[in-house]
Amino acid sequence: MPTPFTALIADDEDAPREQLRAALARLWPELDLVAASANGAEAWDDCLAHEPDIAFLDIRMPGLTGLEVARRLAALAAPPLIVFVTAFDDHALAAFDAGAVDYVLKPVDDIRLAQALARLRARLAQAAPAPDAAALQQLLARLAPPPRPAPRPIQAGVGREVHLIPADEVIYFEADQRYTRVVHHGGEALIRTPLRELLTQLDPEQFWQIHRSVLVNSRCIARAVRVDEGSMVLTLRGRDDRLPVSRQFQALFKGQ
Repeated sequence: MPTPFTALIADDEDAPREQLRAALARLWPELDLVAASANGAEAWDDCLAHEPDIAFLDIRMPGLTGLEVARRLAALAAPPLIVFVTAFDDHALAAFDAGAVDYVLKPVDDIRLAQALARLRARLAQAAPAPDAAALQQLLARLAPPPRPAPRPIQAGVGREVHLIPADEVIYFEADQRYTRVVHHGGEALIRTPLRELLTQLDPEQFWQIHRSVLVNSRCIARAVRVDEGSMVLTLRGRDDRLPVSRQFQALFKGQ
């Protein structure tokens, strides 16, 4: 028996999320729903953990929007097929019919969802089911939200003091089970802010996620070194650290 395809759904409202879950169970019972995320940052984290074939993303979510999650997914080595879910039938939705992605309106209608699922099945049946990355990036650029304001300094408690670390001085963040380690030009600190929350605050053009537990300041990268067929590490300017790059993120370092 073939392995079932996997999917993730993300919506910050309980009712629409459960409605979509129920509709998928009716219309595609073989589809394996691996995660139901409650916000954009959680959706991104769950996509890295489960690597679904399909991601159903609400467009308007707090923190990372569905569009921002899609933009990050499009940069992965093997991005999922993306279906946007939205309550807003505005002029931008016409762009989705180009075929790079699909969309359904809330409340979800079984007939329209069935059409989207038929398109997904056709894509998945192809030898290379991933969406056209260039078309998806072009679409996301058209729908891009306004730029974020400059990030606030990272606040790290040291004894009775709170140290303020400017984001530009951070070299990389490394998460463990309880804390996030902040390596900066002045030393190191531990904070309780999880990596998924930092992703919503920092400029993705400057801070690149290269591993589920590592976020690096791209301005501090010296080179990417391919160790073997599946392994890559980063070296940093003026430091001996070697940071692992997981398979999903190796596409960031394609070279010319």
